[in-house]
Amino acid sequence: MQDIEEIYKQHSNTVYKYLFCLTHEEDISEELTQETFAIAIKEVHKFKGNCKISVWLCQIAKHLWYKELKKNKKKIDKIELEENISDLHTPEEIVCKNEEKLKIFKDMQKLDEQSREVMYLRTIGNLSFIEIGEVLGKTPNWARVTFYRAKQKMREVNDYGK
Repeated sequence: MQDIEEIYKQHSNTVYKYLFCLTHEEDISEELTQETFAIAIKEVHKFKGNCKISVWLCQIAKHLWYKELKKNKKKIDKIELEENISDLHTPEEIVCKNEEKLKIFKDMQKLDEQSREVMYLRTIGNLSFIEIGEVLGKTPNWARVTFYRAKQKMREVNDYGK
């Protein structure tokens, strides 16, 4: 296995983004990212190599998040949007783009938990269907179908993509 420092450099951003998709909180995501790597160091002997290291790390992160939810017995509904203003030129365009993102994320919150998680992993985490399946313990085909159905449901309700 690679040096842990190299693994951290290569995969910490992926783990953080994945956690941010789940938590919608920067502080919690950063804390859980650090905890993920601490556990990975202790449990490295359990890594069998039958999946990518990033997938294994995201599985650890997901379990930590669920543990955090149980511990706090609350669900975090707050969504903070990433602002990417590099393509935008006017304040009006920035406001319109952010309103559109906010609407999409609010609508994604209305999906069932598994569909929402697949949407986040695919759209924000940029994971393949194979990786999504591995993270969620399902098949790549299940991930693909769930993503497609979630997209269709959002289109039907809100006329996205038309």
